[in-house]
Amino acid sequence: MHNIVRRLSAVLILSTALAGVAVAQDGEGSQVQVRTDHHMHVHSPAILGFLPGYCASPGRQGPCDPAFIGPLTVDDLLKDMDAAGIRRGWLMSTAYLAHSPMMVPPAPDAHEIMMSANDFTVDLARAHPDRISTFIGINPIADDALGEIARWKGDPAVTGIKLHLTNSDVDLRSPEQVAKLAAVFAAAADADLAIMIHMRTRAPDYGASDVAVFLSEILPHASGVSVVIAHSGGWGGTNAFTLSALEGFATAIEHDPTIRRNLFFDLAQVFDETTSAADLQALATLMRRIGVDAFVPGSDWPFSGDLATYYAEIYPRLPLTEAEWTTIRSHEVIHRSIGAM
Repeated sequence: MHNIVRRLSAVLILSTALAGVAVAQDGEGSQVQVRTDHHMHVHSPAILGFLPGYCASPGRQGPCDPAFIGPLTVDDLLKDMDAAGIRRGWLMSTAYLAHSPMMVPPAPDAHEIMMSANDFTVDLARAHPDRISTFIGINPIADDALGEIARWKGDPAVTGIKLHLTNSDVDLRSPEQVAKLAAVFAAAADADLAIMIHMRTRAPDYGASDVAVFLSEILPHASGVSVVIAHSGGWGGTNAFTLSALEGFATAIEHDPTIRRNLFFDLAQVFDETTSAADLQALATLMRRIGVDAFVPGSDWPFSGDLATYYAEIYPRLPLTEAEWTTIRSHEVIHRSIGAM
């Protein structure tokens, strides 16, 4: 019966209802209200206690962003969402940090930190079910990755899992690590959990070739659950790496449109006030090749700063039409099974 229900799951509903959404202006200055922010973070107490050592670790390649280490709370997030008119936020647990190879030496209690961080994040969804959807965080190549997914299987307060390949130092050119990542995708599908994946790795030539591996060896194991590519395939910013990854996706989708069936891309921190007009145009062109309706709003809060300012001043820099902005800003990806309806 479980398999029948899972096969029949209404895994993804794309809602583009415009009730209460402001009318867009064309091109620069578009101001369509965002319904759902699909990429946000609030650290748990366990992670806040872990961060000083992590940020000072010799395994890191640079300092932690001050925006990332502040002791912000869910109340801070909800207040910012309210000011921006955002109805729902996808909250990504930062539990994956506990097992990061950047932490040198490794934290002896990494497993306990991860579990505590995920407990905290899921509890926020239970406390604010009308505003927050939560994603547990795991390092997909850690020994406890599959067990942590199993721990949350069937819990209606959990929407999905968050993977961060850069922080977890996943190598998409390693068959062994690709197999582990594929097993995580299969476990998430079995648990009927959506997947948010920060796909860019540390490879100095990351791009379309890594996308090809992802599409052929990993994505098929998602077996129908929604998969969202964080930062549109990069790690923030529109650059050669992000554009190469999107080119890889665009080319593959043009050859096989069924790839897009449950695949989406968030725009969290993909461009900012410094992004050149040429890069913005290149990004818009690739989005149209993939399908603008595959892109969803995201901020990576708190990196975004004030949400109202971010969506009113940064997002409109992308040269899209009124109709395209309406599609993106009013998108709401809802992942739920028939059993939860």
